[in-house]
Amino acid sequence: MDLFSRRPRPPYIRAAEARDSEHLARIHAAAFHRGWGIDEFERLLSERAARGHLLCAAPKTPPIGFVLSHVVAPEAEILSLAVLPSARGKGYGALLLDHHLRRLVCEGVAVSHLEVEESNQPALRLYRALGYVESGRRKGYY
Repeated sequence: MDLFSRRPRPPYIRAAEARDSEHLARIHAAAFHRGWGIDEFERLLSERAARGHLLCAAPKTPPIGFVLSHVVAPEAEILSLAVLPSARGKGYGALLLDHHLRRLVCEGVAVSHLEVEESNQPALRLYRALGYVESGRRKGYY
């Protein structure tokens, strides 16, 4: 009996690069009301302080999620985390963010922060589960 052929393969996570901008824009547009464009992702991913990761179902398949941060150690700002609606509810967001944060720690990041719409309850649950706490609110920001 081949035990390994029956086990589901874990998702594949790799570093995001500027050449991935089209994929990131596609995922972002599917995940948010106001998606960022390809040009915005190309600009962000070309910055020295940008760090990003893509989540794919398997190597050499289109990404189904991504996370992007701006890093100035010892701090990082999570700029965006998105998973395609068709892939939600499977723990991919938590897996992706956990992987990303572990990589950032290896680069000297000790603190990370982010902003999230208060109506985005799934994101708020995820961030709370990973230990994030609310530190403030911006009136009329979103």
